[in-house]
Amino acid sequence: MTPRRLLFAGGLGVAAVLFVALIFVPILFGASQFMFGGGVGGGCVDTSGAGAQPAAATDARAIPSDYLDLYKKAGQEYGIPWNVLAGIGKVETSHGTSTLPGVSSGENYAGAGGPMQFLAPTFNSFAVDGDKDGRKDRYKPADAIFTAAAYLKHNGAPQRMKTAIFMYNHSWDYVNLVLDWAKRYVGGDFTVVQSNGVDCQDNDLPASASGVVKQIIEFAMAQRGKRYIFGATGPDAWDCSSLIQAAYRSVGLSIPRTTFEQFPFGVKVEKGKEQPGDLVFFNSGPGTSASNPGHVGMVIGGGKMVVASCSTCVPNIGVKTYKRPDWVGTTRPLAKPELKNKLAAQ
Repeated sequence: MTPRRLLFAGGLGVAAVLFVALIFVPILFGASQFMFGGGVGGGCVDTSGAGAQPAAATDARAIPSDYLDLYKKAGQEYGIPWNVLAGIGKVETSHGTSTLPGVSSGENYAGAGGPMQFLAPTFNSFAVDGDKDGRKDRYKPADAIFTAAAYLKHNGAPQRMKTAIFMYNHSWDYVNLVLDWAKRYVGGDFTVVQSNGVDCQDNDLPASASGVVKQIIEFAMAQRGKRYIFGATGPDAWDCSSLIQAAYRSVGLSIPRTTFEQFPFGVKVEKGKEQPGDLVFFNSGPGTSASNPGHVGMVIGGGKMVVASCSTCVPNIGVKTYKRPDWVGTTRPLAKPELKNKLAAQ
């Protein structure tokens, strides 16, 4: 389990539906999504009503009344639509009714416990005393649900809802499944708000890329709309090289931290032969040169890269073209023998 989600990587409910695959949507009544200016593929920015609390529909009657009340209270307090919390609760443990290990006591095989399936370190970091009894217990529904709301808020909800759910569990199948339940609980009248561009025209992943490359790119794409801060290493902000390092780390691969170290690390690739997942380097920044570039992005295809650009760029982290005059080289970390061997052993 990597630090990227600090929660159960599959979810008991997900395991039953997706068989351990590695939702949530705020209300946007009548508002349209549009693109930021600046660069290629900015971010969907209209988040009016992002934390609105919708009315329950017929399907919500199947939620135990005490859980429904907690979802609504936590949603109101943290500005998270209650049906998003309910969607997660349904997918993880069917609102605490699952009899699988790790729901009411103990842990499942991944170390997760409680109705919202927290790993102990994550719960300890974000724990909320939801029922105000002076104790914080991941097995108590009130504490678990309020902590889930706090964790989603920490990861960008409600303005970046899909990002926050993806950070809860790094799987787009999981995100979509939670979305489905969230929509059912309010009768289908529920629209995605995602200010970091996940639902914008730059969202397509390369069809020809391998599964591991898609996972690496998915992680990087999920960071769009977050801040660029030089020296930051996530999860709320990144610089150009820490974003790349974290994306590779999300699939269990270790690459160097800085741009200056990353450039000589990968296998060099000729311009025009770059592939999704490759790194593109630029002679940009103080003390850099064509042989010692100071800026890096990740190829996603079609002449585009996902990149943490700068603190004044709009967006700070987004999708842009890499075919520019200061592009000095491309490398392929996955061609390194040690990384190839690591993947083969997984």
